[in-house]
Amino acid sequence: MSMIIVALLLSMVLCLLFGVPYIEFLKKKTIGQYILDVAPEAHAKKAGTPTTGGVFIILAIIISSIITITMAEKMDNLAFVILITLVFMALAGFQDDYLKLKGRENRGMSPRGKLLRQILIALIPSLYAMHEYGTVLTLGSLSFDIGYLYPLLGVFIVTGASNAYNLTDGLDGLAASVGIPAFCACGIISYMSGHNVVAIVCATVIGASIGFLRYNKPKAQVFMGDTGSLALGGLLGTLAILGKCEILLAIFAGVFVMETLSVIIQVTSFKLTGKRVFKMSPIHHHFELSGHSEKRIVVEFALASLVLSIISIALHCII
Repeated sequence: MSMIIVALLLSMVLCLLFGVPYIEFLKKKTIGQYILDVAPEAHAKKAGTPTTGGVFIILAIIISSIITITMAEKMDNLAFVILITLVFMALAGFQDDYLKLKGRENRGMSPRGKLLRQILIALIPSLYAMHEYGTVLTLGSLSFDIGYLYPLLGVFIVTGASNAYNLTDGLDGLAASVGIPAFCACGIISYMSGHNVVAIVCATVIGASIGFLRYNKPKAQVFMGDTGSLALGGLLGTLAILGKCEILLAIFAGVFVMETLSVIIQVTSFKLTGKRVFKMSPIHHHFELSGHSEKRIVVEFALASLVLSIISIALHCII
């Protein structure tokens, strides 16, 4: 438990320390976000805000994870798989951000190219989990063996979580505020199940996210960009697999699921009927266009994430 606390505090401090010089660097290089024409009108004022803040989030997570896992004498293949997956996801996200900045518009890699990279990266933790833990899904004392479908499910979880986190990163402070309770639930459940390395890494993400909110709360000084959102989402899916809480992920990551479903529903409805269900998707934009302030949406979504995280922990204890 002590290493988990150290991991959280160390990551938070590192993120706070890295943020200042990195944001100044971005400002000097005029590396700012380009806003899509279809985004809500209020977002136009955010154009030029420094982006790729995910770089110092990921650095804080990696450094604090290596230090605390080594101090806990648990640096093994599991830790390596987690960290290498995080690095690869961050690199994929950084490439996407770079292409957006280079093209001077909010369009990076092609959706197909991005998805292919995510799938290939997701195979790393999925195959490792199958090799180390078998093909069984667990929910408390219940277990379900899905056989060779497990790697496919693993890839779906990691890739889906990565994209869901990316979709949620649309308002100042939203992705980090929603992510903190989700990673907290994942860490607690993993710790209770004896997956201490997973719990330590979850703690580093929580700490880094808290530190990042210092710079990302409304009005944001920096955006995490795809560098951060793709990596953190992929990491959440990875930790859920390696912490054996794949099923509960659907609950403690419920807000991310809701954001993704809103996009799927919107696109499907428009293609089939020509009508939109929401004023805009993802659903946080629907509330924004309905008159809710950014701060109110962030607080409400964060509270919803907290409630869902508590429910998932309770279910783990009860079942």
